[in-house]
Amino acid sequence: MPSLSTLVDNFNSGTVGPNWGDSYGGVSIVAGRARVPLVAGAYAGFQTGRAWTLAGAAIYLKLASRPAASTGTDVSQNFMVTSPTAGTGIGFKYNAVTSKLRMQSNVDYYDATAVEITYSATDHLWLRLREDGTNIYWDTSPNGSTWTNRRTLATPAWVTEAIDGCALDLFCFRDAGATDFAEFDNVNTLSDGAVVTATGSGTMTTAATSAAKRTATGTGTGALDTMATAAASAVYHATGSGSLDTDATATAGGSDHNDIDFTLGRPHSGWVVSAPWT
Repeated sequence: MPSLSTLVDNFNSGTVGPNWGDSYGGVSIVAGRARVPLVAGAYAGFQTGRAWTLAGAAIYLKLASRPAASTGTDVSQNFMVTSPTAGTGIGFKYNAVTSKLRMQSNVDYYDATAVEITYSATDHLWLRLREDGTNIYWDTSPNGSTWTNRRTLATPAWVTEAIDGCALDLFCFRDAGATDFAEFDNVNTLSDGAVVTATGSGTMTTAATSAAKRTATGTGTGALDTMATAAASAVYHATGSGSLDTDATATAGGSDHNDIDFTLGRPHSGWVVSAPWT
């Protein structure tokens, strides 16, 4: 019984994931967002298979971008949990023509008692549906953390009857106007952290190599408010090879002293001189 509370996707993988196996209409992942095209006369959406339940669950997401009305009279962006019965579902509908956000519990594709509010791209950026065994709640948030309830309704019977038979459908439609798109993001997560991959060499059982480099360090003397002087010394880092379970070997990094200056001060009491200055 997969709860919709466990459906998590920030769309940073770059591809439409396996949870969205019933997607349609040419959807894509662009810049870490779920992008749905709005082409006149066509529906498109990210949709899961019918294997989920809303009973006792909560699911939230972000309307990352919204469509323009253009010349359309019916242009919408929808966040719906649908039952196995066509036209029956619970969710939000953003109307780009009227700039209204509709909280609806549809039967035969309509809810005569739906609640509508004027949409705010700030206050209603995040949307959440939740069910607690008694009621369905429609909530909005500016940040995905602080929520305001916008509608409460006694849980319809189909929510508990359709265990493992619901789908999440994030879909859009326009009846006319210029083609554009809308985007969803951050399904059940506030994290936008990217996954970064890179190439490398070496394995747990093979040797790793490194390029030699040379640095110079020195000992210094000086008072707090005077310039310090330093006697230089050279440190060589050799090229090495080896593995996790063998002894490493190293080849010396070189003996070129042409670019190193040695400054020798006048000997005084307490000096110890060793090779090669014996």
